[in-house]
Amino acid sequence: MFMKSCITIFSFLIFSIFAAGQSRKPFQIEDYTKLATLTDPQFSPDGRSLSLVVSKPDIEKNHFVPAIVQVDVHSGKNEWLVSNYENISQPRYSPDSKYLSFVAKAPPDAGGKSQIFILSLQDKTIRQLTHSVTGVLYYSWSPLSDRIAFASQDEPSNKEQISKGYTAFEVRDNDMFLEAAPAPAHIWLVDVASGGVERRVTSGNWGLIVVIPPSAPAPALTWFPDGRHLLFVQVPSAYSGDNPKRSVQKLDLLTGAIEPFIRSNAYESHPAISPDGSSVSYWKRKNDNSEDLNELFVTASGGGKGHSVSFKLDRDLYRNVWFPDGQKMLVGGHDDNKTSLWTLDLEGNSKKLQLGNVCPSWYFWTETAVSVSGAIAFLGSTPEHPAELYYMSSPDATPVCLTHFNQEVSEMQLGKMETVRWETDGLSHCGILTYPVSFDPAKKYPLVLVIHGGPFAASVEQFVRFSQVLSNKGFFVFEPNYRGSDNMGSAYKKAIVQDAGAGPGRDVMDGLAKVKAIPYIDSARIGVSGWSYGGFMTVWLAGHYSGWKAAVPGAAVTDLSDQYNLSDYSVNRASAMGGSPWKGENMKKYEEQSPITMAGNIKAPTLILGNTGDPRVPIGQSYKLYHALKDNGTPVKFIAWPVKAHNASDPITQMERDRYWLEWMEKYLK
Repeated sequence: MFMKSCITIFSFLIFSIFAAGQSRKPFQIEDYTKLATLTDPQFSPDGRSLSLVVSKPDIEKNHFVPAIVQVDVHSGKNEWLVSNYENISQPRYSPDSKYLSFVAKAPPDAGGKSQIFILSLQDKTIRQLTHSVTGVLYYSWSPLSDRIAFASQDEPSNKEQISKGYTAFEVRDNDMFLEAAPAPAHIWLVDVASGGVERRVTSGNWGLIVVIPPSAPAPALTWFPDGRHLLFVQVPSAYSGDNPKRSVQKLDLLTGAIEPFIRSNAYESHPAISPDGSSVSYWKRKNDNSEDLNELFVTASGGGKGHSVSFKLDRDLYRNVWFPDGQKMLVGGHDDNKTSLWTLDLEGNSKKLQLGNVCPSWYFWTETAVSVSGAIAFLGSTPEHPAELYYMSSPDATPVCLTHFNQEVSEMQLGKMETVRWETDGLSHCGILTYPVSFDPAKKYPLVLVIHGGPFAASVEQFVRFSQVLSNKGFFVFEPNYRGSDNMGSAYKKAIVQDAGAGPGRDVMDGLAKVKAIPYIDSARIGVSGWSYGGFMTVWLAGHYSGWKAAVPGAAVTDLSDQYNLSDYSVNRASAMGGSPWKGENMKKYEEQSPITMAGNIKAPTLILGNTGDPRVPIGQSYKLYHALKDNGTPVKFIAWPVKAHNASDPITQMERDRYWLEWMEKYLK
């Protein structure tokens, strides 16, 4: 009798918690228009202010409208410094505090390319600094504030021939999606005081890194304190992809001399010089394989092979920001069911920052900054609140939320999140479960799996807009992590090597079994979905396991051989599969581990989504899946967008994609 009463009371409490939010507005796809996107926080030289880019959707014009906002770190007062420019990015304070620079699209009468603009912080006037023919990719201030180094792609060497119709070019690795021969990017200098006198510094058939999202930003051009030398990352060809032959080089701006700096010549990236100029940190793969951890190395200012300072931390790290004392750095990466930040010293000792339930934003990179006093700023969200700007006066302080750009969405109905844990093959896993907003413990609800891509990424407890849309439509949402995810260390990440589907498939199915044991979930109404490698996992699971009521693979890798031959990241696939499919017996492994091989077994009604110009996962793989399902009588629909990207970059396509996804699950699970 006592036990029955406890269960009744427990159920009543759960119901009361969930019912409390029912008077609030439900969060729906239309509310994406209310979400502000925050990027690139930067401290002013005195540490008293932070600037960042705030973007909001404009549905009428179908683009995002950006602005640069400056925030006082003590009061949180906002000042909108720059607006009315397209494609604003990369706000940077000059070291002498006179200017705030940024990159934006120039007006049509000024060429219409991305250029550097500078805002005078004294009189708030803005002038265009560069007039690059091909546009500015990224840039960096000289420590003396007199010059800016910037990266710009060359014009085609055969520009005149192209104008006459001679457009042929030699295709090399990763060039298949281009419409013309790729041109290398090189370093230029512009004088700030003279009003924009530009001087080319480097040239050659090699180039600087040019990234295609999703990825971390390109490595910065990094000045030494003397203002004469800078570090940059060189790749051997015009388009880098994930070329392992990326190396840190040192450039003498007076003589033009270039020399290797690290001298390992493999996966060197993102150098950062300590404030006193004595040490240089940089990213490097642990053993020069794409599936190894991204570790942080440190070398002396003279260069040479450094030593790993993050090996004891055993996490995939994607940021290295020096503290003013030059003895430690701020680093970040996925960590179990969170994204974490740590301080990391030169001996490899780390200390995790205590962030409560705030999860730093991550997009192959953590959006963080460190001030001259050692204060920390980062962008982060909680399950109940989209991203905002947070401030910590020291690594030991409690994070303070400085902005409220997404307050309206945080006041809507949002589903509760919790972490689910399980084990498979001796590996420990975690996944994120989101409850329906309408949760009633007396009912059973359908469940949708939303599997993350990468595979080198992770699902963590943070605000996820599509999961919240599903929650508001009465679904449980399960976001499982699986071997190959980057949240559990080196062995976990590498466990996917030459086991692309079977092992991760068991991981997801064991996690699903744990979730299905929850009494509120209807095990007869379960759908599986995901984008990119999440699409791979969707097709794999639908072909190897039964019982699914619906499937939505988006930008799905279905044929690993096609992924090797056609993707801009072919080196990743070859490394993870033990070599080229065209050598020895490797093709058999590619076939066995490709979801398309078992696509004839798929019975679940399937909605295929993709972009026709996707360079990361070419859409031909989705065509294969479409024909395999159609020819075998499986209900299938194929929706594509004429977008030259792996993910949609405009608000309408983002909303339209999620609406198709949602309606498919509603049709077959409800």
